[in-house]
Amino acid sequence: MKILSNYIIAIVLILPFTVKAQAIFIESGKIEFEKKVNLLNMIKSEFDNDRDRTWFDMIQKMIPPVNTSYFDLSFKNNKTLFLPGKEFINSPKPPSWTVGPATENVVYSDYTTQEQVSLKEVFDNTFLMKDSLHHIDWKMVNETRNIAGFTCRKAVAKMFDSVYVIAFFTEQITVPGGPESFNELPGMILGLAIPRLHTTWYATKVEAIAVKDTEIMPPKKGKKMNFEQLKDQLKKSMKDWGKEGGRNLLQAVI
Repeated sequence: MKILSNYIIAIVLILPFTVKAQAIFIESGKIEFEKKVNLLNMIKSEFDNDRDRTWFDMIQKMIPPVNTSYFDLSFKNNKTLFLPGKEFINSPKPPSWTVGPATENVVYSDYTTQEQVSLKEVFDNTFLMKDSLHHIDWKMVNETRNIAGFTCRKAVAKMFDSVYVIAFFTEQITVPGGPESFNELPGMILGLAIPRLHTTWYATKVEAIAVKDTEIMPPKKGKKMNFEQLKDQLKKSMKDWGKEGGRNLLQAVI
């Protein structure tokens, strides 16, 4: 009886460590992201004077305070494909100029070859951007959040020296990707926020399923251009657009 008691105690002590060691890691699957843009706050931040504020008082009655859209991200073999998902019906539907460019991007990323191919619609032009993965200097923060059933760690970074980015990632999904072109964390980004754009992306559903190789293929049509070329072209075309131009440029290149 004493031997049996000691055996039971040993199992009780070892079991938590055994369960922890058997944590599930996902290498293939699909993620649904909900993207939210606070249109009213974004537009209001670009108005500088009384005339602008009068115009804002008029248009805030014409647009929804928040624009919502959905995207799907498939991942397998250290590759991801991010593209528009199910349609969300806004009422009323916001004018295109309030939402900005590049709102329905298709982004293919290969984290083994460090290559990325993006399809972007910018002011009636379709661009096919082929370039290396964006480098982001992330810094870890001692904070966690539960997103779509996963405990996610927090990381922060700055883009273009002044654009603050907040990300929450899970190491249980081994592919180091995320929404749009964001990557380079030790796991999948399930939550992302860019305060300058009043925009967030949060995973609403994660499916650990077998994904076919044919479901993760780069886009092929569009005017070929790399990241720097697109940025330079948009800077020239929007040089007199003020804060709206800066916001449009940032939306187009993330």
